[in-house]
Amino acid sequence: MKTMHALVLHRVGDVRFESIPCPEPGPGQVRVRVGYCGVCGSDIPRLFEKGTYRFPLVCGHEFAGTVDLCGPDVAGFEKGQIVAVFPLIWCGHCPACERGHYAQCLNYSYLGSRENGAFAEYVVAPARNLLPVPEGVSLEEAAMTEPAAVALHALRRTGRNLTGLTVAVFGCGPIGLLAALWARLGGAVKILLFDVAEEKLALARSLGFSMAFSAEEEDPVSCIERETRSQGADVCIEAAGVPATLIQACSACGRGGQVVLLGNPSADVVLPAPLLSQMMRREVTVVGTWNSEYGVYTTSDDWHTTLSAMAAGQFNVQPLISHKVPLVQAVEMLQAMRQRQVPFVKVLISP
Repeated sequence: MKTMHALVLHRVGDVRFESIPCPEPGPGQVRVRVGYCGVCGSDIPRLFEKGTYRFPLVCGHEFAGTVDLCGPDVAGFEKGQIVAVFPLIWCGHCPACERGHYAQCLNYSYLGSRENGAFAEYVVAPARNLLPVPEGVSLEEAAMTEPAAVALHALRRTGRNLTGLTVAVFGCGPIGLLAALWARLGGAVKILLFDVAEEKLALARSLGFSMAFSAEEEDPVSCIERETRSQGADVCIEAAGVPATLIQACSACGRGGQVVLLGNPSADVVLPAPLLSQMMRREVTVVGTWNSEYGVYTTSDDWHTTLSAMAAGQFNVQPLISHKVPLVQAVEMLQAMRQRQVPFVKVLISP
């Protein structure tokens, strides 16, 4: 039996680099040789704190690679073709799937959390989940499609044309920076970013965001009040998952504005009654967002839009890639990320 190397999570905190059987594609499936797999912010707690849906399991869901082997009944793909892979495997039968809203599937599986993902040399996925990568987009960039599509979806959830608007982003991790890049591409006239890590703020400034502020040195709400002449931000994106930043986002949102919940929550949040009253008076909308829209029969979804923008040179994700780590060294890197021993933005793991 052919084997491959993978990072296998045996139980919470027990992740090992080892050899396991190489997956074989079944009907309608494709085996993909992983080029790069990004480490998501959810992967660290999944590996070291919360665990996953079953053990043992190979994590990793932000990836791109090349077609290696097609199973029966698969057409349209050829060996060596570069593809990005939508990691959510939808049932195709529930009401959400029938409307084409696959991310809202009631009976979904997921590569990297419910079945083996891409912290490995190979991964098997349904052919319908594979999206050919256009010319001019590298494997590294293609591996960023998933988080970039998630950030785009968050902005699209506002339902607004961003031209001329003020957008505030709380948290300058990869997802927050990607949201800021989309906001700029969407025509936002003023984009304010906040974080407590100076290296992240420095990266934001290097990307052309001059209004990147330290939340430790300046109160974000007061800063937004000053920069908007007390009007507040039109869209506040909470991308840190921290109670304090959610309260700040709600406090800084202007009349008729939206607060977008993008960061994975780290703790319970209690909103003070006076703040709720202000939000009611200002008619603020709180918008939830999860995952991204992927289309099989359309090209206007988040994934096609992301890859098209990359190919056109409109959306550059390369500066966000801080590390490229071989699979054999990945356990050490994941531990270092968990313990904050090394500054990082987006870490890519490569077999």
